[in-house]
Amino acid sequence: MTVNKSSDMTTGNPIKKILLFAIPLFIGTMFQQVYNLVDTMIAGHNLGDSAVAAIGATSALYAVIIYFASGLNSGYGIIISRAYGEKNLPKLRKAVATMMVLDGAITAVLTAIVLPVLKLLLQVLDTPEDIFEDAYSYIFIIFAGMIVTIAYNMCAGFLQAVGNSRIPLYFLIVSCIINAGLDWLFIAKLSMGVQGAAYATMIATFISAAACFVCIVVKFKEFLPGREDFRLEKGLTSEMLSTGLSMALMGSVFAFGSIILQRAINGLGTTLITAHTASRKAYEFLMMPMSTIATATATFVSQNFGAGKTDRITSTIKKVMGIELVWSVFSFAVAFFGGSTIIRMMLGTSDSSVISNGNMNLTVSTLMFFPLAVLLVMRVSMQSMGYKVFPVISSSIELVIKIIAAEVIIPAKGYMAVVFTEPVAWVLCALFLVMVYAITYKNKLNLKRVTGIVVGIKN
Repeated sequence: MTVNKSSDMTTGNPIKKILLFAIPLFIGTMFQQVYNLVDTMIAGHNLGDSAVAAIGATSALYAVIIYFASGLNSGYGIIISRAYGEKNLPKLRKAVATMMVLDGAITAVLTAIVLPVLKLLLQVLDTPEDIFEDAYSYIFIIFAGMIVTIAYNMCAGFLQAVGNSRIPLYFLIVSCIINAGLDWLFIAKLSMGVQGAAYATMIATFISAAACFVCIVVKFKEFLPGREDFRLEKGLTSEMLSTGLSMALMGSVFAFGSIILQRAINGLGTTLITAHTASRKAYEFLMMPMSTIATATATFVSQNFGAGKTDRITSTIKKVMGIELVWSVFSFAVAFFGGSTIIRMMLGTSDSSVISNGNMNLTVSTLMFFPLAVLLVMRVSMQSMGYKVFPVISSSIELVIKIIAAEVIIPAKGYMAVVFTEPVAWVLCALFLVMVYAITYKNKLNLKRVTGIVVGIKN
């Protein structure tokens, strides 16, 4: 199989480039979601609704590590992608070396801090007693393997920055098949309970990360740092750390809001935890094309911004929004006509309360998919153009909305308030970013266009 090593998005048809880049990302993200869906389905069919609730009660904590790892390395990838767009190989190699050092240091610190306080976090989340031990054993394994998650995201972040979304896909498909097989072995045959699901996920992620790393070493030698590149430069390190932490903070603030929301959901009982877990996994599956197109757009914007070709950026973002609108309408139709069937098939349950509440959350969430798509595209595009503050502010707005809902509205109105909390946040945050972009983008792009011309003259 021939693999294109990298893709230059500064030339050619923008939408074609984005879609060709997004397709492998979509398939890869689909298989990542299959990880969680397989865990849920095998746990539900073999261990019952309480096991699904135990996994679901920790989903917000699990989201923290995923959002932090992907955000951190997406931020580093922005700098690598700009260097790629500038055709500046020395800076690119230095950036890769810096990424490796920062990832290693941050992972060590986070692991040491988080593991000792996990039980306290679950208590703060108001995790029900009947599922507490299962929830703890599951999430402890996930966080103990944080290095594996960050390593995979580091490799994927590098590959995406240089325009290659295929290599992570190939290995992710293989590891997903391994994950499904290990789920069946550990849960159905060896009776390892929810711990089996956690071990299966970590082993599969390790295989994917290791395979990606080996392939990078073999196929991308010209981009790999030498020993001298690991002498960190203050300016580049500061730029990468600020951009990486900005992206990670954006995702982590979002995830922290989900933790607060999860605490309120946990207080509603096991039945509603199960319903919410199933519906959330279903709409996250439907959300994948939107998020992958947003990720592909970020790479496009980063490369063109680095090359000073800002004329391509705004018109392309508008076209991307049109594609996102079409998918949003399709997703709502799927949820509206088949939501109950999806929930029933996922869990193998006949509990009418679980099915009806899960279907309600799925339908309302997909109805607001277009504002969510606008939010996703604007956040990553603005980060790619050097906006570090406003995307984080939008995440903070979302956090405030979730805090108010969790502390005031959900205790009074119940699960219905949970259903509407995130869609309302999506709409308000999307409006905020669109307004900021409309006011500031001309000055931002004109400044970069002039800088790009000067760099071109110097080169």
